[in-house]
Amino acid sequence: MKRSFITMALVCTGFAVSAAEVAPTDVKFEDGSVSQSLSGMPGDAASGREVVGNKSLGNCVACHQVSDLADVPFQGEIGPSLDGAGERWSEEELRGIVANAKMMFPESMMPSFYKTEGFIRPGNAYTGEAPDDTFGPLLTAQQIEDVVAYLVTLKE
Repeated sequence: MKRSFITMALVCTGFAVSAAEVAPTDVKFEDGSVSQSLSGMPGDAASGREVVGNKSLGNCVACHQVSDLADVPFQGEIGPSLDGAGERWSEEELRGIVANAKMMFPESMMPSFYKTEGFIRPGNAYTGEAPDDTFGPLLTAQQIEDVVAYLVTLKE
């Protein structure tokens, strides 16, 4: 009985560790790709669609066009169209691009959505002040996973 309890505790601990959120400073990029889920949970494509199209969240449509979000006005043309993103890039590549596009495309103008250090001149929102201890990533780990889940669905 005692051995079963200990075994079960170790198994549960292993699941908890594997499902733990990866901190922005601990993300492992390999050729720009990120193979491990940042949140430890699968992404939700519907939530990712909201992040991509919402100007207060990811605001991806400020630079990219997405035919699936035709109801969102003023889509940008700076970045590539996201139509077909799920065919052009793998889930791992999309995760890396959304987390920090500069790891795959060094000259990219795309913001790093899951980064908290290594900036040249970060500021605290629109105050003109240096960042304080609340300086965090633009999107949460789960929001990144949600965006990736949505982008994977975009086929031409």
